[in-house]
Amino acid sequence: KPRNKHGGSAAGRAGQFGAANGAGQNRDSEVSCRNGAQNGESSSAGAAHSNGVVSVTNNGNTVSNNNNNNGVSGQPAANSSNGSSEGKKKKRLSQSEEDVIRLIGQHLHGLGLNQTVDLLMQESGCRLEHPSATKFRNHVMEGEWDKVQPTYLQCTSRMKFLLLQQKYLEYLEDGKVLEALQVLRAELTPLKFNTERIHILSGYLMCSHAEDLRVKAEWEGKGTASRTKLLDKLQTYLPPSVMLPPRRLQTLLKQAVELQRERCLYHNTKLDSGLDSVSLLLDHTCSRKQFPCYTQQILTEHCNEVWFCKFSHNGTKLATGSKDTTVIVWHVDMETQQLKLMRTLEGHAYGVSYLAWSPDDAYLIACGPDDCSELWLWNIQTGELRTKMSQSHEDSLTSVAWNPDGKRFVTGGQRGQFYQCDLDGNLLDSWEGVRVQCLWCLSDGRNVLASDTHQRIRGYSFEDLTDRNIVQEDHPIMSFTVSKNGRLALLNVATQGVHLWDLQDRVLVRKYQGVTQGFYTIHSCLGGHNEDFIASGSEDHKVYIWHRRSELPIAELTGHTRTVNCVSWNPVLPGLLASASDDGTVRIWGPAPFLDVQNAEGLNECCSMDS
Repeated sequence: KPRNKHGGSAAGRAGQFGAANGAGQNRDSEVSCRNGAQNGESSSAGAAHSNGVVSVTNNGNTVSNNNNNNGVSGQPAANSSNGSSEGKKKKRLSQSEEDVIRLIGQHLHGLGLNQTVDLLMQESGCRLEHPSATKFRNHVMEGEWDKVQPTYLQCTSRMKFLLLQQKYLEYLEDGKVLEALQVLRAELTPLKFNTERIHILSGYLMCSHAEDLRVKAEWEGKGTASRTKLLDKLQTYLPPSVMLPPRRLQTLLKQAVELQRERCLYHNTKLDSGLDSVSLLLDHTCSRKQFPCYTQQILTEHCNEVWFCKFSHNGTKLATGSKDTTVIVWHVDMETQQLKLMRTLEGHAYGVSYLAWSPDDAYLIACGPDDCSELWLWNIQTGELRTKMSQSHEDSLTSVAWNPDGKRFVTGGQRGQFYQCDLDGNLLDSWEGVRVQCLWCLSDGRNVLASDTHQRIRGYSFEDLTDRNIVQEDHPIMSFTVSKNGRLALLNVATQGVHLWDLQDRVLVRKYQGVTQGFYTIHSCLGGHNEDFIASGSEDHKVYIWHRRSELPIAELTGHTRTVNCVSWNPVLPGLLASASDDGTVRIWGPAPFLDVQNAEGLNECCSMDS
């Protein structure tokens, strides 16, 4: 190969120097190295970088010479990078690039890598913070309170108050009561800021010792901890051009991770809010195989249509009600997530179309269909019937809801009955002329929501006998349920499907598509982590799952052979879902089986996805 005649540069001499010292580089690599030096820029053959790392390619093998220009190595190769960088015009950084450098600098400073920060700022030409801010920080951390305010003259009244409050508390902890009193009278009070807090601070003068002061003031005491906390508060009142908000890079990264989780359609687990539980090198994604859309169990003990299913509040039990006149209570193994028959409750002559667990899961109330005038209250621990309630043979008690105190419940039906009773079935209150389709007690213990035959949900108070309209639909409301925080109501509306309402603002939030809803009573539910998901049965034999934000289903679960009447999401295990169908079975849905996760796509009872 021809020898390069322009090999007199420093990088070329470095290549010769390396070969002379037994670097093992052949003539090809020497030529490549010289060519890289001649061009003065990186290429596929060789590159001379400003950090002194020279990479050469030798028949496809990369060899690196770490000749750094930071003083670690004094070999001539370093002069080439310095010379080339001096010859180039320094690039002017954009505002966003400067911001990134400052964020990195702040993070490194927090890790104690101060020399690295100095080098980064020097090389980039950036300034981590205003010199006044540095003085401000140092004075606060050293407790030099008289020097703090002159350092940065634009201190707001709130900032001055926080500084003087720290000064006052530190005087008190040191036993300098007169000095503390002087701060209170001559400095804090004239600010005329937060006088209520000043009255509280004056009460600390009566503290007998330092520990008593720290407890009453909920204060860490004089030292680094309390001053760092103070500085974090003060930084929020300073413009970022002067001093960055505390731990700004970590805050931005947490926000990015949270946003990715919120946008993930299948995110269904509770993760630590810290950054240590995730990788910052990859975007957050959840596989659909982690989502409850695979049949884990088929419960076949009922011998007729299964009309209702409901997990207990603690997630350890599932109750199912059937046309076969029985309620079956299943035990949920919280480790294996497998269900076993716990006990069968018999004698519901008309069948069981609705179930409600007491707040402590000790009792279960069972209701029948429209022509049923009886209600059963079972003790789940003993399997004994505590109460069988019937006010009149003409009643229709088809729905029930527990008061949060666990001592009362409300029940009603479409023939105009609306009762409040105690656990022995004694009538406490009644409301005349309300044709109830479905009921829900709010967490305040005073108000009851009831859907009626006028296509609406109204709020009723048994205390002052007032009622008000909350939701008005154009079609019959077949059933509804309410979110844990009481803000959202999920409705199954005849011929329309599943609707989500905001009870506080009284507005329709979203209509969910896909489900087939005629005039059958189908019970949907909210569930999953943070109740981010909605599930509903359907007359087309499927279970539909939506993310609460998305109108289109993210999963359609197939396997049932007749109408799916009810679904229930385990409130403790976000990956466990139950569905009850007219085909006489209850299906338990969970993530893809661990052993078959690679072949999960081929399972028969799989789900089709639309995202």
